[in-house]
Amino acid sequence: MTTRKAQQGITLMGMIITLAVLGIFGYCGMKIFPMYQEYWSVKDSMEEVAKTPGIANAGRAKVVDLLFRRFNISYVESVKNEHITLDTKRGAVLTIKYEVRRHVAYNLDVVGKFEHSVELSN
Repeated sequence: MTTRKAQQGITLMGMIITLAVLGIFGYCGMKIFPMYQEYWSVKDSMEEVAKTPGIANAGRAKVVDLLFRRFNISYVESVKNEHITLDTKRGAVLTIKYEVRRHVAYNLDVVGKFEHSVELSN
């Protein structure tokens, strides 16, 4: 008497569904990751400007100029001049607050709101 071994593995339909789900997550990741990559560049640029000697005593125009020079090198395009504030009442605190909107599919968009502050050194 021979016994039949139960079949194991994934069916073709199961594999197609799995690949479709992975494809959707991969596509969304490709749309969202560049927003965070740009945010990390903004944070790095802000921290480098904050380390500049005597930057706390420089005017807003000088700080913004140094920031945009670094943004130009890092391909940061979402931050505009109106997103940058320099608060000199609590010491010298540089804050950037901005929003990024990326189209995903049809009428769906993903929105990222980013904010980062650094204290400028004397």
